[in-house]
Amino acid sequence: MIYRALGRTGLRVSAISLGCEGFMGMDAQRLRAEIDFAEQQGINFIDLYASNPELRSNLGRALAGRRDRFVIQGHICSVWENDQYLRTRDLAKTEAAFEDQLARLGTGRIDIGMIHYIDQEEDFRRVFDGEIIRYAQRLKAEGRIGHIGLSSHNPVVARRAVETGLVDVLMFSVNPCYDLQPAGEDVDALWADESYERPLSNIDPDRERLYELCAREGVGIDVMKVYGGGDLLSDERSPFGRGLTPVQCIDYALSRPGVAAVMVGSRSHEETEAAVAWCSATAAEKDYATAISGLDRFTWHGHCMYCGHCAPCTAGIDIAAVNKFRNLCPDDSTIPETVREHYRALSHHASECVACGACESRCPFGVGIVEAMRRAADTFGY
Repeated sequence: MIYRALGRTGLRVSAISLGCEGFMGMDAQRLRAEIDFAEQQGINFIDLYASNPELRSNLGRALAGRRDRFVIQGHICSVWENDQYLRTRDLAKTEAAFEDQLARLGTGRIDIGMIHYIDQEEDFRRVFDGEIIRYAQRLKAEGRIGHIGLSSHNPVVARRAVETGLVDVLMFSVNPCYDLQPAGEDVDALWADESYERPLSNIDPDRERLYELCAREGVGIDVMKVYGGGDLLSDERSPFGRGLTPVQCIDYALSRPGVAAVMVGSRSHEETEAAVAWCSATAAEKDYATAISGLDRFTWHGHCMYCGHCAPCTAGIDIAAVNKFRNLCPDDSTIPETVREHYRALSHHASECVACGACESRCPFGVGIVEAMRRAADTFGY
């Protein structure tokens, strides 16, 4: 397993982690077997958005005696009413659901208290100007949650939350299809067929700015919907008209700035293994660029996708890393200290580019890499 820093939290989490969708309907014995297998694979990070009491209790039983070996991301404002999951902003219901979560998990503390989910501007104001954020802050002050998080599908609202400085972790939907879509308050548009009928080009700027802001500010991103509900794995259902592998989807998400982990909703050992295969996959197996380049209706022309096709550089420069670090600078005169240090630590720098153009001949997205290296050298000074 590969472990990554979850932003500024001080936590190190497995790059491949578990969402709870796959646990739905499992009895206690089978869920324990899935957690056993996940731990054997090195997975140490679990998201629990679901409020289903049976699922919570079964997960608590599965974690008994080893709670300290897992980072638990539990959701605030996720409640169970009339035998179904609901999101609420009612404080009394929120408090009761949180206490129920702790009791059923058999723990006095969860590592990340994830405010469940905020996609609308009005909802954002209600949460961050009201009693829900104060409740989350109180839980953190009491040590009952380690860090405050937020889940969202809307990059504009998520950015506003990050800019408050109160959020340490963001759970966000990341995949190459959703990244093409503009910000919006209707989450259903992300997977609606009509959203992909028109030509689309490049990553939506609001999404790109969100990932870069999180990387600069140390807000760790963990990814939901990395497979787009399974559509991206299917030749028939993928908007691209061709399916990606689990490894390709995961590599795309983990290549975005700020992303620490992907939450995979595995329903079996086999699905967990298919995700964990990313850790030992070859560059060719991870190569998502071949699956998304050269499409008729979708293009990323001129846009660095951090795919690594430009390598090897004749001067030894890690071109994708240089481009990523430069993109993390708000402007050419403002270089965050952490970005400066990461750039300095590179074995070779942009100024060493010999302008041979070999990288450009290999780039599937037509990026002007020689000019990008010149600009990066100007930004960083070497």
